[in-house]
Amino acid sequence: MNAIEIQGLEKHYPGFDLKLDLELPQGCILGLIGENGAGKSTTIKAILGMLPADAGTIRVLGRDNRENFAPARAEIGVVLDEPGIPECLTAEQFGRVLAGIYPNWDTAVYTEHLQRLAIPTGKKYKDFSRGMKMKLSIAAALSHHPKLLVLDEPTSGLDPVVRDEVVEIFSDFTRDEEHAVLISSHIVSDLEKLCDYVAFLHRGRLLLCEEKDMLREEYGLVQLSKTDFAALDPAAVIGSRSTPYGVSAIARREALPAGIAVESVSIEDLFVLMVKGEES
Repeated sequence: MNAIEIQGLEKHYPGFDLKLDLELPQGCILGLIGENGAGKSTTIKAILGMLPADAGTIRVLGRDNRENFAPARAEIGVVLDEPGIPECLTAEQFGRVLAGIYPNWDTAVYTEHLQRLAIPTGKKYKDFSRGMKMKLSIAAALSHHPKLLVLDEPTSGLDPVVRDEVVEIFSDFTRDEEHAVLISSHIVSDLEKLCDYVAFLHRGRLLLCEEKDMLREEYGLVQLSKTDFAALDPAAVIGSRSTPYGVSAIARREALPAGIAVESVSIEDLFVLMVKGEES
Protein backbone atom coordinates (compact mmCIF):
# COMPACT_ATOMS: atom_id res chain seq x y z
CA MET A 1 0.00 0.00 0.00
CA ASN A 2 1.09 3.57 -0.61
CA ALA A 3 1.27 5.86 2.39
CA ILE A 4 0.21 8.79 0.15
CA GLU A 5 -1.55 8.72 -3.23
CA ILE A 6 -2.26 12.01 -5.02
CA GLN A 7 -4.19 11.86 -8.28
CA GLY A 8 -5.11 14.89 -10.37
CA LEU A 9 -4.57 17.36 -7.53
CA GLU A 10 -5.25 20.96 -8.52
CA LYS A 11 -5.06 24.10 -6.41
CA HIS A 12 -5.46 27.49 -8.03
CA TYR A 13 -4.42 30.94 -6.80
CA PRO A 14 -4.10 34.21 -8.71
CA GLY A 15 -0.85 33.85 -10.64
CA PHE A 16 -0.17 30.28 -9.47
CA ASP A 17 -1.57 26.84 -10.30
CA LEU A 18 -0.58 23.57 -8.68
CA LYS A 19 -1.24 20.39 -10.68
CA LEU A 20 0.18 17.18 -9.28
CA ASP A 21 0.16 13.37 -9.28
CA LEU A 22 2.40 11.77 -6.67
CA GLU A 23 2.84 8.52 -4.73
CA LEU A 24 4.81 7.66 -1.59
CA PRO A 25 5.23 3.91 -0.94
CA GLN A 26 5.23 2.64 2.62
CA GLY A 27 8.67 2.05 4.08
CA CYS A 28 10.17 4.89 2.01
CA ILE A 29 11.26 8.50 2.37
CA LEU A 30 10.27 10.94 -0.38
CA GLY A 31 12.04 14.29 -0.62
CA LEU A 32 10.10 17.18 -2.13
CA ILE A 33 12.51 19.66 -3.73
CA GLY A 34 11.59 23.01 -5.19
CA GLU A 35 12.39 26.70 -5.14
CA ASN A 36 10.40 29.16 -3.01
CA GLY A 37 6.88 29.32 -4.41
CA ALA A 38 7.15 26.00 -6.27
CA GLY A 39 4.17 24.56 -4.37
CA LYS A 40 5.81 22.43 -1.67
CA SER A 41 3.94 23.89 1.31
CA THR A 42 0.68 24.02 -0.66
CA THR A 43 1.08 20.30 -1.43
CA ILE A 44 1.73 19.45 2.21
CA LYS A 45 -1.23 21.49 3.46
CA ALA A 46 -3.49 19.83 0.89
CA ILE A 47 -2.32 16.38 2.04
CA LEU A 48 -3.10 17.27 5.65
CA GLY A 49 -6.54 18.66 4.76
CA MET A 50 -5.53 22.19 5.77
CA LEU A 51 -6.34 23.43 2.26
CA PRO A 52 -9.28 22.18 0.18
CA ALA A 53 -8.24 20.90 -3.24
CA ASP A 54 -9.94 22.43 -6.28
CA ALA A 55 -9.78 19.05 -8.05
CA GLY A 56 -8.37 15.58 -7.62
CA THR A 57 -8.10 13.07 -4.78
CA ILE A 58 -5.64 12.52 -1.94
CA ARG A 59 -5.46 9.26 -0.02
CA VAL A 60 -3.38 9.10 3.14
CA LEU A 61 -2.73 5.76 4.84
CA GLY A 62 -5.52 4.28 2.74
CA ARG A 63 -8.12 6.95 3.56
CA ASP A 64 -9.52 9.72 1.39
CA ASN A 65 -8.56 12.90 3.23
CA ARG A 66 -12.00 14.41 2.51
CA GLU A 67 -13.90 11.64 4.31
CA ASN A 68 -13.55 10.42 7.92
CA PHE A 69 -9.94 11.57 8.07
CA ALA A 70 -9.70 11.84 11.88
CA PRO A 71 -8.35 8.27 12.40
CA ALA A 72 -5.58 8.93 9.86
CA ARG A 73 -4.62 12.23 11.50
CA ALA A 74 -3.84 10.37 14.72
CA GLU A 75 -1.28 8.31 12.76
CA ILE A 76 0.49 11.28 11.15
CA GLY A 77 3.39 13.16 12.74
CA VAL A 78 3.60 16.71 11.39
CA VAL A 79 6.34 19.34 11.43
CA LEU A 80 5.46 22.62 9.70
CA ASP A 81 7.74 25.52 8.88
CA GLU A 82 5.67 27.62 11.30
CA PRO A 83 4.81 25.20 14.15
CA GLY A 84 2.15 27.35 15.89
CA ILE A 85 2.95 26.16 19.43
CA PRO A 86 1.54 28.46 22.17
CA GLU A 87 4.37 30.70 23.30
CA CYS A 88 3.43 30.55 26.98
CA LEU A 89 3.99 26.79 27.24
CA THR A 90 7.12 24.92 28.27
CA ALA A 91 8.10 21.69 26.51
CA GLU A 92 6.79 19.72 29.49
CA GLN A 93 3.43 21.54 29.44
CA PHE A 94 3.17 21.11 25.66
CA GLY A 95 3.62 17.36 26.12
CA ARG A 96 0.72 17.26 28.58
CA VAL A 97 -1.47 19.10 26.06
CA LEU A 98 -0.62 16.62 23.31
CA ALA A 99 -1.26 13.69 25.67
CA GLY A 100 -4.90 14.81 25.75
CA ILE A 101 -5.08 15.00 21.95
CA TYR A 102 -3.35 11.87 20.65
CA PRO A 103 -4.73 8.51 21.83
CA ASN A 104 -1.31 6.87 21.34
CA TRP A 105 0.74 9.59 23.02
CA ASP A 106 3.85 8.12 24.70
CA THR A 107 5.30 10.35 27.41
CA ALA A 108 8.39 8.15 27.77
CA VAL A 109 9.21 8.47 24.06
CA TYR A 110 8.63 12.25 24.21
CA THR A 111 10.96 12.57 27.20
CA GLU A 112 13.59 10.50 25.39
CA HIS A 113 13.47 12.79 22.34
CA LEU A 114 13.62 15.92 24.51
CA GLN A 115 16.79 14.58 26.10
CA ARG A 116 18.33 13.38 22.83
CA LEU A 117 17.74 16.75 21.16
CA ALA A 118 18.82 18.73 24.26
CA ILE A 119 15.49 20.55 24.58
CA PRO A 120 14.99 22.30 27.97
CA THR A 121 11.76 21.17 29.66
CA GLY A 122 11.13 24.23 31.83
CA LYS A 123 11.86 27.05 29.39
CA LYS A 124 8.92 28.81 27.72
CA TYR A 125 8.49 28.38 23.98
CA LYS A 126 8.65 32.14 23.36
CA ASP A 127 12.25 32.10 24.62
CA PHE A 128 13.35 29.30 22.28
CA SER A 129 15.62 29.94 19.29
CA ARG A 130 14.26 28.98 15.86
CA GLY A 131 16.34 25.83 15.89
CA MET A 132 15.06 24.87 19.35
CA LYS A 133 11.46 25.44 18.23
CA MET A 134 12.00 23.13 15.27
CA LYS A 135 13.53 20.44 17.50
CA LEU A 136 10.52 20.58 19.83
CA SER A 137 8.18 20.11 16.85
CA ILE A 138 10.21 17.10 15.73
CA ALA A 139 10.12 15.55 19.21
CA ALA A 140 6.35 15.99 19.37
CA ALA A 141 5.80 14.56 15.88
CA LEU A 142 7.64 11.36 16.80
CA SER A 143 6.00 10.74 20.19
CA HIS A 144 2.56 9.34 19.36
CA HIS A 145 3.72 6.32 17.35
CA PRO A 146 2.87 7.76 13.91
CA LYS A 147 2.98 5.67 10.74
CA LEU A 148 3.61 8.67 8.49
CA LEU A 149 5.74 11.78 9.02
CA VAL A 150 4.91 14.89 6.97
CA LEU A 151 7.73 17.39 7.36
CA ASP A 152 7.96 20.91 5.93
CA GLU A 153 11.53 22.25 6.23
CA PRO A 154 12.23 20.31 9.47
CA THR A 155 16.00 20.93 9.44
CA SER A 156 15.70 24.69 8.86
CA GLY A 157 17.53 26.64 11.57
CA LEU A 158 19.45 23.63 12.90
CA ASP A 159 23.23 23.53 13.06
CA PRO A 160 25.00 20.83 10.99
CA VAL A 161 25.60 18.49 13.96
CA VAL A 162 21.93 18.52 15.05
CA ARG A 163 20.77 18.27 11.41
CA ASP A 164 22.80 15.11 11.04
CA GLU A 165 21.24 13.65 14.20
CA VAL A 166 17.71 14.53 13.05
CA VAL A 167 18.36 12.94 9.64
CA GLU A 168 19.44 9.79 11.47
CA ILE A 169 16.22 9.82 13.55
CA PHE A 170 14.08 10.04 10.39
CA SER A 171 16.10 7.27 8.75
CA ASP A 172 15.60 5.03 11.80
CA PHE A 173 11.86 5.71 11.63
CA THR A 174 11.50 4.06 8.22
CA ARG A 175 13.24 0.86 9.25
CA ASP A 176 9.69 -0.20 10.07
CA GLU A 177 8.22 -1.12 6.67
CA GLU A 178 4.81 0.29 7.69
CA HIS A 179 6.32 3.76 8.18
CA ALA A 180 6.92 6.47 5.57
CA VAL A 181 8.21 10.05 5.45
CA LEU A 182 7.39 12.98 3.16
CA ILE A 183 9.92 15.75 3.67
CA SER A 184 10.46 19.08 1.95
CA SER A 185 13.68 21.01 2.44
CA HIS A 186 15.86 23.68 0.89
CA ILE A 187 18.88 21.80 2.27
CA VAL A 188 19.22 19.36 -0.60
CA SER A 189 22.28 17.69 0.96
CA ASP A 190 20.05 16.46 3.80
CA LEU A 191 17.56 14.97 1.35
CA GLU A 192 20.36 13.38 -0.66
CA LYS A 193 21.54 11.50 2.44
CA LEU A 194 18.05 10.58 3.61
CA CYS A 195 15.64 9.94 0.75
CA ASP A 196 14.75 6.86 -1.27
CA TYR A 197 12.77 8.93 -3.80
CA VAL A 198 13.03 12.57 -4.86
CA ALA A 199 10.35 14.71 -6.50
CA PHE A 200 11.18 18.00 -8.25
CA LEU A 201 8.50 20.69 -8.13
CA HIS A 202 8.82 23.79 -10.28
CA ARG A 203 6.12 26.45 -10.62
CA GLY A 204 3.42 24.05 -9.49
CA ARG A 205 4.41 21.22 -11.84
CA LEU A 206 6.20 17.94 -11.12
CA LEU A 207 9.34 17.76 -13.25
CA LEU A 208 10.12 14.21 -12.13
CA CYS A 209 9.69 11.74 -9.30
CA GLU A 210 12.09 8.80 -9.28
CA GLU A 211 14.24 6.64 -7.04
CA LYS A 212 17.32 8.60 -6.00
CA ASP A 213 19.74 5.83 -7.01
CA MET A 214 18.06 5.44 -10.40
CA LEU A 215 18.49 9.15 -11.08
CA ARG A 216 22.22 8.87 -10.50
CA GLU A 217 22.40 5.91 -12.87
CA GLU A 218 20.25 7.55 -15.55
CA TYR A 219 21.76 11.06 -15.58
CA GLY A 220 25.32 12.38 -15.59
CA LEU A 221 27.19 15.68 -15.68
CA VAL A 222 29.30 16.54 -18.73
CA GLN A 223 31.71 19.45 -19.19
CA LEU A 224 32.03 20.38 -22.86
CA SER A 225 33.21 23.15 -25.13
CA LYS A 226 30.40 25.12 -26.70
CA THR A 227 31.16 23.51 -30.06
CA ASP A 228 30.98 19.96 -28.66
CA PHE A 229 27.82 20.81 -26.71
CA ALA A 230 26.13 22.13 -29.88
CA ALA A 231 26.85 18.78 -31.55
CA LEU A 232 24.93 16.79 -28.91
CA ASP A 233 21.47 15.43 -29.61
CA PRO A 234 19.15 17.99 -27.91
CA ALA A 235 16.97 15.11 -26.70
CA ALA A 236 19.87 13.86 -24.55
CA VAL A 237 20.20 17.13 -22.60
CA ILE A 238 17.78 18.04 -19.85
CA GLY A 239 19.52 21.17 -18.59
CA SER A 240 22.70 23.17 -19.06
CA ARG A 241 24.67 26.14 -17.80
CA SER A 242 27.07 28.19 -19.96
CA THR A 243 30.30 29.58 -18.50
CA PRO A 244 33.21 31.49 -20.09
CA TYR A 245 35.02 28.14 -20.25
CA GLY A 246 32.30 26.04 -21.88
CA VAL A 247 29.04 24.34 -20.94
CA SER A 248 28.05 22.20 -17.95
CA ALA A 249 25.13 19.96 -18.86
CA ILE A 250 22.99 17.24 -17.31
CA ALA A 251 22.35 14.51 -19.86
CA ARG A 252 20.94 11.02 -20.14
CA ARG A 253 23.93 8.71 -20.06
CA GLU A 254 22.55 6.25 -22.63
CA ALA A 255 21.98 9.02 -25.19
CA LEU A 256 25.54 10.39 -25.07
CA PRO A 257 28.12 9.53 -27.75
CA ALA A 258 30.83 7.05 -26.78
CA GLY A 259 34.03 8.56 -25.42
CA ILE A 260 32.49 11.54 -23.57
CA ALA A 261 33.63 11.76 -19.96
CA VAL A 262 30.60 11.65 -17.66
CA GLU A 263 30.71 12.62 -13.99
CA SER A 264 28.30 11.64 -11.22
CA VAL A 265 25.64 14.26 -10.64
CA SER A 266 24.38 15.51 -7.29
CA ILE A 267 20.66 15.83 -6.69
CA GLU A 268 21.09 19.58 -6.23
CA ASP A 269 22.89 20.02 -9.57
CA LEU A 270 20.29 17.83 -11.26
CA PHE A 271 17.45 19.98 -9.93
CA VAL A 272 19.11 23.32 -10.71
CA LEU A 273 19.99 22.40 -14.28
CA MET A 274 16.59 20.77 -14.91
CA VAL A 275 14.91 24.02 -13.84
CA LYS A 276 17.22 26.01 -16.12
CA GLY A 277 16.31 23.64 -18.94
CA GLU A 278 12.60 24.15 -18.29
CA GLU A 279 12.97 27.93 -18.20
CA SER A 280 14.95 28.02 -21.44
